[in-house]
Amino acid sequence: VMWYADWQHTALSIAQLDAVARRGSTPEITWEPWDASKALYARQPRYTLRNIIEGKFDAYIRRWADGLAAWGRPVRLRFAQEMNGNWYPWSEAANGNHPGEFVQAWRHVHHIFDVAGASNVQWVWSPVFGAPKADFPGVNEVNLLGVTCLNGFSRKRSRSFAAICGSSIRQLHALAPGLPIELSEVASGEAGGRKAAWIAGMFRFLAQHPVVTSVIWFNLSKETDWMIQSSRAAERQFALGARSARYN
Repeated sequence: VMWYADWQHTALSIAQLDAVARRGSTPEITWEPWDASKALYARQPRYTLRNIIEGKFDAYIRRWADGLAAWGRPVRLRFAQEMNGNWYPWSEAANGNHPGEFVQAWRHVHHIFDVAGASNVQWVWSPVFGAPKADFPGVNEVNLLGVTCLNGFSRKRSRSFAAICGSSIRQLHALAPGLPIELSEVASGEAGGRKAAWIAGMFRFLAQHPVVTSVIWFNLSKETDWMIQSSRAAERQFALGARSARYN
């Protein structure tokens, strides 16, 4: 079960971690170094990668590291996702950042968690597409590889799951064959009424790719209605696919 936490507004919530753990799930936090309330996503001078590297957020990072270490149970941290896009202030293509700084920032944050003894934290490195080697901190800094697979920003155009994410999954596996892959944000809009068929195609693809070990459906109504229950057909098809013993 995954949720989002930005660095401007969000303190660590032990109550939320406990609530997810009580239902038998692993909590995952997409941890975003920015102010999510700002309209200008990519330009936030306070949140340059250099500021992270130079320790300007160390007190905040340390509070999270200490809190998660004290909580003690498994938790996934999806830090600074989709770094190879250009829409977030931690992208090297935005906000005055420079090549090589993303990896430096990642390792700086990771080191603080190491010092805190937060060995229960599993780190999710999650590009938006492909497997950008220059942004990869290394297998000693990452526990899972993530990827975004969203279909249907346009109601008229639909692409299959394999077409959207098949190549990315193969590239991620080639980059770090020993690491499992997570679908960190996966969903489809209705896109002309084909959502149920898209979900069926996703489960067929996953049946042939055991390297993908976890799936997080992006169950929000945002740019479009991504939710599983957007139609009865989509909900039925998802329930059918999720009945496999692999997902229990």
